[in-house]
Amino acid sequence: MAARFLFRATKKLALAAPIVGGGVAAAAISTSDDPATALKLCATVPLRVTRLSLTAATIAFDYEYSLWGLPEDSIERSKVKHEVHNRSARKLEELCFKNGGIYIKLGQHIGQLEYLVPQEYVLRMRESLLNRCPVSSYDQVCEVVKTELGGMPDEIFSEFDPVPIASASLAQVHVGRTHDGQKVAVKVQHAHMTDTASADYATVELIVNTLHRFFPTFDYSCGYQELDFLIEAKNSVKCMDNFRKLSPHIADYVYAPRVYWNFSTSKLLTMEFMDCAQVNDVKEIRRLGIQPHDVTKLVSQVFAEMMFKHGFVHCDPHAANLLVRPLPQGKRSILGKRKPQLVLLDHGLYKELDFPTRTNYAALWKALIFSDACGIKENCVKLGAGEDLYALFAGVLTMRPWNRVIDPAVDHLALQGDDNDRSELQMYASQYFLQISELLRRLPRVIILMLKTNDCLRAVNNSLLKGSSLETFLIIGRVSSEAVIETKLLQNKSSLWRIKLWLEEWLLEVRLFGMQVALWLLQLRKALTL
Repeated sequence: MAARFLFRATKKLALAAPIVGGGVAAAAISTSDDPATALKLCATVPLRVTRLSLTAATIAFDYEYSLWGLPEDSIERSKVKHEVHNRSARKLEELCFKNGGIYIKLGQHIGQLEYLVPQEYVLRMRESLLNRCPVSSYDQVCEVVKTELGGMPDEIFSEFDPVPIASASLAQVHVGRTHDGQKVAVKVQHAHMTDTASADYATVELIVNTLHRFFPTFDYSCGYQELDFLIEAKNSVKCMDNFRKLSPHIADYVYAPRVYWNFSTSKLLTMEFMDCAQVNDVKEIRRLGIQPHDVTKLVSQVFAEMMFKHGFVHCDPHAANLLVRPLPQGKRSILGKRKPQLVLLDHGLYKELDFPTRTNYAALWKALIFSDACGIKENCVKLGAGEDLYALFAGVLTMRPWNRVIDPAVDHLALQGDDNDRSELQMYASQYFLQISELLRRLPRVIILMLKTNDCLRAVNNSLLKGSSLETFLIIGRVSSEAVIETKLLQNKSSLWRIKLWLEEWLLEVRLFGMQVALWLLQLRKALTL
């Protein structure tokens, strides 16, 4: 089913890409004031658009020719389709590497669509594009630094390592030191990014819109704001302000690196250097005296607060963007353990949830945690799933079938993260592909991006604990319930209403305590059976 949609999508892309990309490139060339830039555009943009068109045409032809005449459910068709998927994924990977920049980000996004895009594409994109990104030469880095800050790196900084410590699709990071002795991380945009940006974004936007018609979960929202590092810096400041004002009880446990504004522009960002463990480096986390279980709980709480209370959400929480260190000024426990602090990196991709969406999303998760079938249906419908697909929406959110979603057992939403779980989910994705596509077509795009964020967080939790932590569901239940109560308080501030909400809050605590006791008993029983 997915292969047929993929073929139709690539055929449309092969026809439309040259027109769109070429038109935007011509406009960029004609309006450029810099002869060198105009010449570079003339030389590179047509080549990039041609690559895209040829790749799309080749993939479309391969699907049509190779699968022609093969019975839909035959073993031979399945075998050939697998081979075509692999060939096409390699062609797409080659295109992403040759064109670079946002094409690599596009490929990385495909690698996260595990349950909707054929596995051959997912595995190929994950293995290559997540770990192998282009690196700008030191001469190119010097060119960007001189253009942005008015001097060479060794003039602006007292120290500047020419070898990057990390490289991503849009930029790479160098370690430096300011003249007053502060160690910094300098994020430098790849030199080629802005030269062909207009044509690249036009053609990538065409790809996204085409794929979104056939794969509605494909909502790649990268825009020019991700190329403006000052927006990223402002997002990091706003994020921390939200925690201080709206979630002061955990504000000390989350941190964003300080921005050095005098050394930052739209294409170069200088931040405090963070010497921390990556969130999926369990061995290093333990060496620091931190329990992975505590990290999992903190990650869940931080993002639950963002989603349900702040409405301003970091939407790219993969492992490389989440660091862990011991809480500054925190003391070791009697057993020598230390509390974690979560450090958030890469604030380029944030989404804002409007008040009704945030409120309904919080109410939905509250209902999911407490197995409230009526509440699940009501809030799924409010978010646009409809009365016919609300159960499917609950399943997509939790990665659990409906009978497990409404099971009153305390571990009803737990995932083991093993091969059986993955096989079951892929089977459901294939079986209900059309219904899932229709569901995702109905949902607001911001909710689809929340699904992607949830998937990233599940991957982080699974890397820490090899499965779901049941306590994270209690945290989500608490934060979502608190958000719902706070919303009700804003609607009516009379004394009687406050008393009613106080009783509701008290009942919530009783209910959560009961679930916590049940969880302890469940853990005890599992321990005794080992």
